[in-house]
Amino acid sequence: MKKAGLILLIALISAIVAIAGYRYVDKKMLGNSLPENNQSLGFTSNVNKTTSSAGNPDFVRAASMVSPAVVHIKTTYASSTAGSRNPLEEFYGSPRRNTPARASGSGVLISADGYIVTNNHVIENASEIEVVLPDRRSFDAKLIGRDPSTDLALVKVEGNNLPVVELGNSDDVQIGEWVLAVGYPLSLNSTVTAGIVSAKGRSIGILNRPSQQSNLDGQQVSVGTAIESFIQTDAAINPGNSGGALVNANGQLVGINSAIASQTGSYAGYGFAIPANLAKKVVADFREYGEVRRGYLGVSFPAPSVEDQILREQGIDPASVKGVYITGIQQGSAAAAAGLKTGDIILSVDGAEVYSSAEFSERIARHRPGDKVELTYLRGKNQNEVTVTLKGAEPTNAVTSGNNNSESGLHTKLGASFAPIPNSYKERYGLNSGVIVTELQRGGFLDAAGIPEGTIIISVNGRRIANVAELDSALESSQNGMARIDGVTPDGTRFVFNFPLGA
Repeated sequence: MKKAGLILLIALISAIVAIAGYRYVDKKMLGNSLPENNQSLGFTSNVNKTTSSAGNPDFVRAASMVSPAVVHIKTTYASSTAGSRNPLEEFYGSPRRNTPARASGSGVLISADGYIVTNNHVIENASEIEVVLPDRRSFDAKLIGRDPSTDLALVKVEGNNLPVVELGNSDDVQIGEWVLAVGYPLSLNSTVTAGIVSAKGRSIGILNRPSQQSNLDGQQVSVGTAIESFIQTDAAINPGNSGGALVNANGQLVGINSAIASQTGSYAGYGFAIPANLAKKVVADFREYGEVRRGYLGVSFPAPSVEDQILREQGIDPASVKGVYITGIQQGSAAAAAGLKTGDIILSVDGAEVYSSAEFSERIARHRPGDKVELTYLRGKNQNEVTVTLKGAEPTNAVTSGNNNSESGLHTKLGASFAPIPNSYKERYGLNSGVIVTELQRGGFLDAAGIPEGTIIISVNGRRIANVAELDSALESSQNGMARIDGVTPDGTRFVFNFPLGA
């Protein structure tokens, strides 16, 4: 018994020593960070942090800031336009002629008194526009203005003290930066997804594409003076996200979601948003003038898909061009008045370097007629600077390529002669119309793009063509923008090119 009691006493003493030692060490590690009478640790929240304790982005704050101001836009179309506007038609057939069609998208509240920015294709031709907030309040909206060239529109509801999304600076967006996409995809309620910015300055020809796959909601985008310099993101967006917000980790609006790249019509990893800085200018024009007033420089340049080939034709190493190569100057334009010439390379606009025609076009499109812009350009080995006063839009058939100054008709910029296709070609390729390239001019667009004689041009800007007059008319529908050319080469290969008309 004495032995057992001794063992128990030793065990008790050991336990007391262990506990005391643990508390001593623990106190030493904490140091003087806590008052001696505080026996528990407390945590303070940092509302400004965008990173979690695990080192990953924390979007809780950004999502809570933005979601109340991203609205659901529901549109109704009269039966006369239902066939072209109802996205369900593509899947379930045409609606009944006397039944109004309905569609939906997203929008972003940018002012407490009810101004909402969205996509043009979300509200185009709508007879009624309804706006539903996340708190279920519903408003009838009035169209203020729309711009097919940028796929932007502005609507307004009557309200006060409405939630808003803070506008950010899209120029500051970095590749690899975390972003959120907020909208109403697939008829769901407000939805937030996260991803990164995977590219900037993307021009994908989507605003001049005539098919229903040109935008998020399966709706056709009108052809116009397309300005494309999209922010590309892998944040999941789907039909219905059109017009919704792309925001940074601080909850600031950096883009308006507009399109996806997909073979199925649903999310496949690539989404495209209109930069917020371009949207700011368009919205300001709507509010002040009720329309977009865009300044033009009056130059043309190669499309990205053929730029390298055109430069090599001029004996220029593409790697040596760190800007935008000018292939033509519009007669009587701002560029001509400033002394710019074919072969000049634009390096920067207002001090911001431009590396692609898409970035260049967007920078110019932020300005109005009469605005002055500072250009830095390279002529030969000499770098020059010039101040240019932008002008309003001019007819596109005044643009010349330098080699075709004496020729008339915009189709001469293509550098080819055309004729209607014979019946034998229609049967061979299964075509109803088109024009065939009968002769190529060296240095022209088609020659530089590697398009051979015998190629058939099927459509321009989605319009089927059967003769040269229709070709000219179709090209003129894209003043100072991008013309989308669909065709087939003599070996039966189908192709699509986006042909730049100028900025």
